[in-house]
Amino acid sequence: MYETILYELAGRVAKITMNRPDKFNSFTELMHKELMDALKKSDKNSEVRAIVLTGAGKAFNAGQDLGEVQGVDIDFGEFLRKRYNPLIMQMQKTEKPIIAAVNGIAAGAGMSLALACDIRLVSEKASFTDVFVNIGLVPDSGGCYFLPRLVGLGKALELAMTGDKVTAEEAYRIGLANKVLPLEGFEEQVMAYADRLAQLPTKGIGLIKRTMIKGLTMNLEETLEYEAYAQEIAGATEDHKEGVQAFFEKRPPVFKGK
Repeated sequence: MYETILYELAGRVAKITMNRPDKFNSFTELMHKELMDALKKSDKNSEVRAIVLTGAGKAFNAGQDLGEVQGVDIDFGEFLRKRYNPLIMQMQKTEKPIIAAVNGIAAGAGMSLALACDIRLVSEKASFTDVFVNIGLVPDSGGCYFLPRLVGLGKALELAMTGDKVTAEEAYRIGLANKVLPLEGFEEQVMAYADRLAQLPTKGIGLIKRTMIKGLTMNLEETLEYEAYAQEIAGATEDHKEGVQAFFEKRPPVFKGK
């Protein structure tokens, strides 16, 4: 069905694999379209309760495939508005947890893609590089939004201005990575983590994601009001009722994502 990605369902987890290993999974126009389609499909499918995004081969994603645009007179603003920006916004709108399984290098827009995910599980062989500065460009695809929020302004400026490579261990230390996992068994550990999230109350997780993202741009009073609004929705879910009932019955809850 797809040419540049692989899409598979493993129980309640949708696994999306960028599949251009010979090109380090770099972006093309077709990959953008296919990633958008896969994300929308996962978001609409009520059976899917978590999403894993990873890369085939030795890389996660090395950014834009420069061969696709070499010799082309590009309007960079329109290029981003048509391709990258809708993809990042779709990831933010998807109210299911998205896990970046960073198996290798994440560079340029590939790094931004990983940062736009909700959680980053990285292989011990993974690395991050904000390479835009090396060709005189500005971090895009949300790079200037997510990076300072994850690591602080000073460190974000350093990484963006120097283009220095960040190892997996350093990424964990500064807050870019949530966990560093051994290369051996990496995929199995990622899928186990994703399955754990998929067993949690999906509607509640979606509301957590939405509320925290909105809270980044609201003051305290506005955030408190939005929390009350979100809690009203969460309190009416089947999973909330199940969680309370399980508490009183002294048993593990069985959430259905409803």
